Amino acid sequence: MLTRRLALGAALAAVSFAGAAHAQSWRSAYPELVFAVIPAENASGVTERYGPFIEYLSKELGTKVTLRIANDYAAVIEGQRNGSIHLAGYGPASYARAIVTGVKVEPFVTTVNNDGTMGYHSVFYVRADSPYRTIEDLKGKNLGLVDPNSTSGNNVPRFTLNKLKINPDTFFARVTYTGSHENAIIALQQKTVDAAANWWNAENDSNLTRMVSKGLAKLDDFRIISKSDLIPNSPFAYLASLPPDLKAAIVKAFDEAPTKAKAAFDKLSDGKDRGFAKVDAKTYEPVVELIKFVDQLRKQKS
Repeated sequence: MLTRRLALGAALAAVSFAGAAHAQSWRSAYPELVFAVIPAENASGVTERYGPFIEYLSKELGTKVTLRIANDYAAVIEGQRNGSIHLAGYGPASYARAIVTGVKVEPFVTTVNNDGTMGYHSVFYVRADSPYRTIEDLKGKNLGLVDPNSTSGNNVPRFTLNKLKINPDTFFARVTYTGSHENAIIALQQKTVDAAANWWNAENDSNLTRMVSKGLAKLDDFRIISKSDLIPNSPFAYLASLPPDLKAAIVKAFDEAPTKAKAAFDKLSDGKDRGFAKVDAKTYEPVVELIKFVDQLRKQKS
């Protein structure tokens, strides 16, 4: 009996040692993990929002996690293409663009809204004091979009305009890419554009309400004239080439964040999200099809 117990104990110890050694092997291969997010807001805002969460991930994974501030959406895509970005917070369309252009990434979680839904909307804002009530009222005016790879700031707006049989390049006097959702609102605020595309989740949860909380805008200065159908929430994706045990550790850290690091998790959404939910490539297949459709529109009108 004693011999059996000793043998069993030795076997369990060997399994434990092997598991620890395996985990140590990926840490040796990845002494640093680079995490980048699309610039939905300006650089200082991204740093403030994600800083505590990055610290939490570093502690949970036992390896250094570094936040990279991307200049534009394409920088995140290209960083994952060349392997210099291991984890990325995408918008649905920028993730889809990565997939369409052959980047080997896998979405693993998205956020769950406080009401249990997992989606948001694309909206067109105008200034509250403007006369515009519909998109059709904006003929000959200036439109502000966000980035060519933005879901709510470009691709869904172009799909919306196409349904209205509007060619933005001929309907508007000028179409401008502002670079970030915040910049789109600022351009509208400063009357550089007459309408701006943006993301909106609820009356108290949008890029605009975040800007209001930071003193960058006033809620009553803007009005929504168009709102899209629900868009799947933004995915977090890692390189497909990462070791399976590292992927599992990342998913576990995200899954446990709302309870283990509530303050850091809440900071990501100003307390507007309930948690993370697991997703896979199938979740975003409709967005991949949308990207292909928008690409086809551009080819037809070029």
